Amino acid sequence: MRKTNRFTPLWLAGVVGLAGCSDNTPTTPLPGSPSLSTSSGAETGYVILGSGNRLPRNLSAAVTAAGGSLTAALGQIGVAFATSSDAAFASSASAIGGVQAVVPDLVVQWVEPVTGESIELGEEGVEPQVHEVGGHESFRLAQWAPDAVNAPAAWATGQRGAGARVAIVDGGIASNHLDIAPNLDAARSVSFVPFQPYNFDTGTFWHGTHVAGIVAAPINNLGTVGIAPEATLIGVKVLHGGSGAFSWVINGIIYAATPISQGGAGAHIINMSLGAYLPKTGQFGPSLPHLFNAVSRATNYAYQQGVTVIAAAGNSAVDMDHDANFFFIPAQSTSVNAVAATGPTGFGFTPPMTNFDRPASYTNFGQSAIDFAGGGGDGSLVGTPAGDALCTKPRLPVGTITVPCWVFDMVMSPTVVIGTSHFYTWAAGTSMASPVVAGVAALIVGKHGPMHPAQVQARLRQSADDLGKRGNDDFYGAGRVNALRAVQ
Repeated sequence: MRKTNRFTPLWLAGVVGLAGCSDNTPTTPLPGSPSLSTSSGAETGYVILGSGNRLPRNLSAAVTAAGGSLTAALGQIGVAFATSSDAAFASSASAIGGVQAVVPDLVVQWVEPVTGESIELGEEGVEPQVHEVGGHESFRLAQWAPDAVNAPAAWATGQRGAGARVAIVDGGIASNHLDIAPNLDAARSVSFVPFQPYNFDTGTFWHGTHVAGIVAAPINNLGTVGIAPEATLIGVKVLHGGSGAFSWVINGIIYAATPISQGGAGAHIINMSLGAYLPKTGQFGPSLPHLFNAVSRATNYAYQQGVTVIAAAGNSAVDMDHDANFFFIPAQSTSVNAVAATGPTGFGFTPPMTNFDRPASYTNFGQSAIDFAGGGGDGSLVGTPAGDALCTKPRLPVGTITVPCWVFDMVMSPTVVIGTSHFYTWAAGTSMASPVVAGVAALIVGKHGPMHPAQVQARLRQSADDLGKRGNDDFYGAGRVNALRAVQ
């Protein structure tokens, strides 16, 4: 069992398009540990938890008297944030009446940065060639994830997620991407990363854009199609380059779950393809139970607001039932549906291997930990003669895509826009499986209207394909989600 101090929701990636491609070696997790956040200069950020999920009155004045500055207060969940340059601040602020704990606001790598190979969509016209809903997208024949969950059959019934609002709590979303913009509620998309807009991230692979496209890339005869192609996307930026403070993530969850009438995003579903796998011992061990509590307060608030929260289970191949020395956040947080990943080996072959329900080689598992499974892809053929050979899939209406065969086993979705070029990426991880499940949840909400999370979860469970051993399973939870059965 491999252990690291955090998990990698994105396992490996390669970006593809029209012009050409080059070999790309999968990246490995970067070394490092969580570090204290600093708001400016020598100031350190802190998370303050009130007793009984409430904040004490006159907290701002009390924090100032303790040598700090209150930066935000979430009275809904009894959590506040402060900064201070005083090394004794945590001790002093902990003595404030009604305060349960004061801990450093840790900055961790929630999503590992990766590099990839790039090609753009191209500007050629796309004429319908496949007579099925969603079948005219240029890269549709390179997409196996919608087929793995029977999404095209759900679309054919007219259920495509219209009316469902899905918040992508992640890194930046490329708001001008041709396969994102039509479904993006830009007016309610926000950033909780200081000095960074919601529609910006770093590097040539934008994790948040890729995740958003898996949920709801529209049917527009261009690149790819999402599981719920008529759902509304809301970008909630809480990471930059995959890194972020706990305060940013907590603020993002609260905003996403708060109704529009109260100044929030009004989401019905929150997808979090991010996570921290943190040891209970060591320098930051004493702080982690309180940070876990703070995140759980936020996810429980979302549940109480009628919002279904879905998160990546993680990519460390860990048995979460028997790994008591680590926190998995937010996958193990209160009221969160944790998603494991499946993926084929040899989808690019002729004929293609179509066992889409094989547990991915990297996915975390555990009967008590996993709620559902979805297509997350795999890269297990990397380095093998068959996997490193070139495979070809047709584009629509004309042309082909040729890449190493292992690439086709991953999940394809939109990513960064550079200049006027719109890029698409194959990536694998529970980061990709989580939005597949979020997309099926959006189909349910689209058909029935806003529903309590318990009802959404019940429909997901009742309609899932029960794989593995009968009942709740280590790798599939209640089962691999099934879009058609979910809307019947």
